[in-house]
This record gives sequence, structure tokens and C-alpha cells, in this order.
Amino acid sequence: MMKLVRVLWLLVLLPLSVQAHENRPLYVDIIEQADFNYQVRMKIPPTVPRHNQPSLLMPEQCQRLAASQYRCSGPLAGETLQIRYAQYNPSVSAFLRLSLLNGEQYSSLLAATETDWVVPEQESFGGVARHYTWLGIEHILIGLDHLLFVACLLFIAGTFRRVLMTATGFTLAHSITLVLSALEMVRVPVAPVETLIAFSILFLAVEIARGRENTLTFRRPILVSSSFGLLHGFGFAAVLRDIGLPQTELVSGLLFFNLGVEIGQVLFILACVAVMALVKRVLSEQRLYQAEAVAIYAVGILSSYWLFDRGWGVF
Repeated sequence: MMKLVRVLWLLVLLPLSVQAHENRPLYVDIIEQADFNYQVRMKIPPTVPRHNQPSLLMPEQCQRLAASQYRCSGPLAGETLQIRYAQYNPSVSAFLRLSLLNGEQYSSLLAATETDWVVPEQESFGGVARHYTWLGIEHILIGLDHLLFVACLLFIAGTFRRVLMTATGFTLAHSITLVLSALEMVRVPVAPVETLIAFSILFLAVEIARGRENTLTFRRPILVSSSFGLLHGFGFAAVLRDIGLPQTELVSGLLFFNLGVEIGQVLFILACVAVMALVKRVLSEQRLYQAEAVAIYAVGILSSYWLFDRGWGVF
């Protein structure tokens, strides 16, 4: 099992980790300021060049008053909003959020190939369940720093039983802080949390590189996963605050977002197991250890970069 996890580092996580934080989505906020009067705000990722800036195409019933102000003849429910780029689609995902005067919020995370969003008619339990479950799955699968941390835990845990216990500890811990933070019972600044998440990856990479299996990290991986899981929960909550929770189905939105995160995490672990079973037949024992060394040091360097980059933003 241990050898298989080592192979995973090279073949799956290392190529993906290089792309981390290059997948920041385009954020589009549509805010109703008066009856059927909307302001559009955009947060454009740094990967989109200046000559290819995006714009939001509102429905035909909406009249543009200023650069970011629109007046519509009726509600946007059921209408289609479109994202257009000046020259070409740069293949970045887009997060759109509509905030209404009555406090309701609707949001969607579009894939890089999608440009249209049909605004939901109204909130319902079934709609919220589907929408927020999918948002949770998408978030964990594009959150490559979280996936790297989970992969480090898999490496340290080793056996299937320990992997199961370690993943359970991580799940329970981050679920607690996700709920507390999303409900604003506990408030923690985002920048320090992101910095400490980078530190958690670096910490595990160093422990693996040292190879001392008599340390507390190797002997009690569930303790490590639970401790750092509390921290990662605040990171998930920060994303959920950006997305916004449905006003009429608050508990449902929170529950199913967390469920989506867990589904995404399970899918990732299953993918790891499948890759491990495949590459076991391909690489010799010597190449396994070579792959381990390259991958672990690469992850350590990458997480160190994240640590200093995010830490600089804190100070």
C-alpha cells in the first residue's frame, strides 16, 4: 500500500499541483439596489490578460444605464445571463451570484466551457440540495491545495484501515469549523487561514521526506488530520461565504455543500486507489522510490512558495 501511494505522488498530484492557484474563477456579482435595478461587479483572475477582459451580457429586458448599472423591466428569474470575452475564451471557470433586495441569493459555478447561466425561478429544498451539493463537489476537486493535503494524509496513513480513520478524522474536524464559521458563530480572517493551510501541506511533506515513521505524525495520523482539519474547515467556509447561503433554505444549503465536499473527497480517494492499482504493474521498486523523492521535494517546494506568497499578503 505504501509503495502505491508513493507512485500516486508522481503520476497524479505533482502535475496537478503545479496548476494550483492558476484556476481562480471569474467572480461576477449582480446586486439588486432598487426594484429591478442592478449593479454588476467583477473580480477578474490575474490569468486573464488586459486585452481580453470579460463582460456580462444581461437579458434583452434590461437597459444599461452606466458602466455597471442596469435597469430591467421585470425580475431576472428564468432569464439567461451570458459571459462574453473581448477576444477569446481563456478557459477559466466563472462564479456568478445574484443578490436580491429581499435577501435571497442565487449562485452558480460555471465550468470553463460554459458561458450562460439561467437564473433559478425560486429557492426549493430539491433545487438547493442539487445546487449546493454540486458546488461542494466542484470546490474540493478544484481546490488543489486541499487535495494535496489529503494525499499527504493517505501517504502517511499507509494501510486501508488507517486511511479510513484518518479521512474520517479530517472530515469530522473540517465539518465542525465549516458549520461554525458559515453560521458566523466563529469568525477567522481568510488570509491567515490560507497561509496556515499552506503550512499544513509543508509540514506533512517535511515529515514524509524525513521518513521517521516513529514520529507522532506517522503513529497518530488521525490526530494530525483532525487538528489540521479544523483549519481547512475555515478555508471551506470562506468559499461558502463568497458563494452565499440560500436565505429560505439556510440549513439545507450548508448541509449539502458539506456533503458535496465529502463526495468530492471520496471520489478523489477512489481515484487514487484506482491509479495505485494501475501503476503497481508498471514501475519497478527502484523507480517507485525515485518517484517518491522527486514528488515529495516538489510538493515541499510548492507548499513553501504558497506559504511565503500567502504569508506576505497577511503582513
